[in-house]
Amino acid sequence: MKKLLAILLAAVLCFALAACGGNGNEEPENLGMSESPIAEVALNVDYEVPADFKIGFICLHDENSTYDLNFLNAVYKIQETLGLTDEQVIIRVNIPEGDECYVAAKDLVAEGCNIIFANSFGHEDFLIKAAKEFPEVEFCHATGTKAHTEGLDNYHNAFASIYEGRFLAGVAAGLKINEMIEAGTITAEQAKMGYVGAFTYAEVISGYTSFYLGAKSVCPSVTMDVQFTGSWYDATEEKNAAEALIARDCVLISQHADSMGAPGACEAAKIPNVSYNGSTYDSCFETFIISSAINWAPYYNYIIGQYAKGEKIDADWCGGIAEGSVVLTGINQDVAAEGTADAIKEAVEKIKAGELKVFDAATFTVGGEALESYKADVDTDAAFAPDTEVIADGYFHESEYRSAPCFDLRIDGINLLNEKF
Repeated sequence: MKKLLAILLAAVLCFALAACGGNGNEEPENLGMSESPIAEVALNVDYEVPADFKIGFICLHDENSTYDLNFLNAVYKIQETLGLTDEQVIIRVNIPEGDECYVAAKDLVAEGCNIIFANSFGHEDFLIKAAKEFPEVEFCHATGTKAHTEGLDNYHNAFASIYEGRFLAGVAAGLKINEMIEAGTITAEQAKMGYVGAFTYAEVISGYTSFYLGAKSVCPSVTMDVQFTGSWYDATEEKNAAEALIARDCVLISQHADSMGAPGACEAAKIPNVSYNGSTYDSCFETFIISSAINWAPYYNYIIGQYAKGEKIDADWCGGIAEGSVVLTGINQDVAAEGTADAIKEAVEKIKAGELKVFDAATFTVGGEALESYKADVDTDAAFAPDTEVIADGYFHESEYRSAPCFDLRIDGINLLNEKF
């Protein structure tokens, strides 16, 4: 009788496996990366580049830095789009935030560059020095804050509304945490993210706050710990920071730092990770969810076009989703929660329609209090003195009074573990 029952049980099991299309020994299906939930925006080239045109690029690090690689990929994109030769595009990498930037800028002027672009916050004063010395050359700077107060016709700042991209990436993070809660892996009270930050500059604060608010918009109980490294690019410190956050029971990690240190630590510990400045899927396919990034190609296209047409370059320029300046990678469907793409696409449409404001004052408090007014340091000075009212119509107007972020509020729900400047 037992033998008959065993035969019948085996037959039922085989039938069930066949109905599921498997033999019981197959690996789970690898779904891999989806397309980005933000559609690509084509570059509009409505000008002719002069035959003798040259543009120079000054980068803080090289392609080993995710931050610098993001700039370099945009350089290659615009070079291909415009058909520029290697002689017309001159790149200088590993240029420190010191007088070396001024020297590099002078060298690029000597090589005949019409436009010189530098990519790091600390390059600004040295690029301004060069701009004053060479008024016939256009100097453009990413992440800087002083163009609108310096008043130089040939010095310009640029950024993107990346806080919107970080908010959208935060939505993906919050949905992943909801999935953990629903699966019983964690409780709602254990919904704590970790964030590896470089410095306590407004750019970093704006970034981690918008990421947190994105997660909170779908996971109301979420909190976040932030560990600073005191460096834009330090693989060891970033790895250590991520590991410290994991040790504090953070169930998901993101970062505003430029090495593979934090994503690598997440992959080793099997902790979900939201990256920045590009996909880490190839190295971290078991933990990578999504990444937001600034696409600098639209800005390069803009400044080259303005030069070619003999038109003025804006002192401050900030591109968004509509310009193709704020982008997301594809979604790792093997790690992300179900419905992530649809939720992000819905949020994108609300941002475009003006229905969703990332820094809606009704969505956060400071010291337990809602804010109706706040003055930020827009006109940068040594004391970082507040000078401009930035809350109006119920939200903080980020990157509207200058291109670079000025959001420096310490909102409730985010715990800073250390502070380095």
